[in-house]
Order: sequence, then C-alpha cells, then structure tokens
Amino acid sequence: MIYVLVKMFQQLFRQLFLFQNFEKNFRFFAPFSFATFAIFLVLAIPAILNSPNDYQQSNAVRIMYVHVPAAWMALLIYTLLAVFNLSGFIWKNPFFYLIARSIAVIGAVFAFITLVTGSIWGKPIWGTWWVWDARLTSVLILFFLYLGYIILLDSFEDRSKGERIAAIISIIGFINVPIVKFSVEYWNSLHQPASIMRKGGVSIDPLMLKPLLLMFGVYFSYFVFLSLLRVRSAILEKKK
Repeated sequence: MIYVLVKMFQQLFRQLFLFQNFEKNFRFFAPFSFATFAIFLVLAIPAILNSPNDYQQSNAVRIMYVHVPAAWMALLIYTLLAVFNLSGFIWKNPFFYLIARSIAVIGAVFAFITLVTGSIWGKPIWGTWWVWDARLTSVLILFFLYLGYIILLDSFEDRSKGERIAAIISIIGFINVPIVKFSVEYWNSLHQPASIMRKGGVSIDPLMLKPLLLMFGVYFSYFVFLSLLRVRSAILEKKK
C-alpha cells in the first residue's frame, strides 16, 4: 500500500513539475487559480467587514486579516523555496531552480507585508512600532534571507553557479522557519501566542476564523496564479 502511494506521488510530482508539461499545466491552473482568487476575495471582504471587534483591541484587530495570512504565506513560500532548491540538487533538474527563482520575490513581498502590517498593528496595541523580541526579529531575518537569496542569484557571471550557491543558503536558512513558528512559545514576547495551530485546539472566535481562512485562500490562490505567470515568463525569456 505504501509503495503504491509513493509511486502515485512520484507520478503526480512528475506530471506537475516536468518542464515539458508546464505549458499544458499552465493553461489549466492559471485560469483556475485566478478564478479561485476572485471567489475567495468576494467571500472574504464581507466576512471581514461583518467580523466582530475584539474586546481589547477594538477595530484595530481587523489588520489581523491582512497580517496573519501574509505571515503564513511568507513561511509557506520559503518552505517551498527550500524544497524546490533541494529537489534541484537531488534530481539535477534546472527547472526546480527556475521555479524557486520565480517564487522568491513573491515570498519576499509577503514577508515585507508581514513586517509593515505588524508594525502598524503594534503601534496602537503595544504603544511602539517595533520591539526586538524573538518573533519580530526572526521574521525580519526571514525577510533578509529572501533578499540574500534574490541578490545571490545574479551575483555570479555563471548563472548556474549563482543558483546553486543561493540554493544552499536557502536550504540552510530553512532552520529559521520553525524558529519563527515556535518563537512565542519558547521566548518571552509581546507577540500573542498561536490561536489556531496550537495544543488544545483553536482558540479564536469562529466569526474571526472564517475571514482569516478566506484571506489565506485569497493570498494562496493569488500566489499560485502569480507564480505560474512568473515561471512562464522566465521560460519564454530563456527561449529568446
């Protein structure tokens, strides 16, 4: 049974990420992901507007619907970045490096959104734009890891050498992802602890959880759509 599941996963992986299949996959997944993005957006906006105020933070809590899903996406994309680069090493397939290159900028933007919205949220709640606690500092490091990866890609005349060195840095840098996740649990922090992925189950009000998950759907589907466009653009540029 396990052998069959592994073979099925390998076949699916090859179909999705085989260079020769990309154009066919693009014609299906690009419009599908954009339609999904539009649906999630239409559902998310009224859900956010109708969500209740927090008893302590009042209306300021609504920035959570931008900040928290952006943080999830920044971590998810960096994880994918490391996975694709590691896959490039294992299977010696340059297409994986091309995908990693294409999603890196998107991940950096989400990390930047996380930092900016976190600062805006922190000012009325904490009374300051920034504190050097474990969560904020580790997210800032995540942002710098993205920037370092992007800069290294084009720092060498030999493009393939730059991709390999940047890939090594991204794989090593993955250690920061669990640090971001568990920073509020193991170090003293002004940042509130996890409300969803935590021991004891979800602690957030369902009326707040719904728009939060819908916004994650907005971000994720837009990420898929934009990634497909960037990968296709990179392929067309290589063909010139």
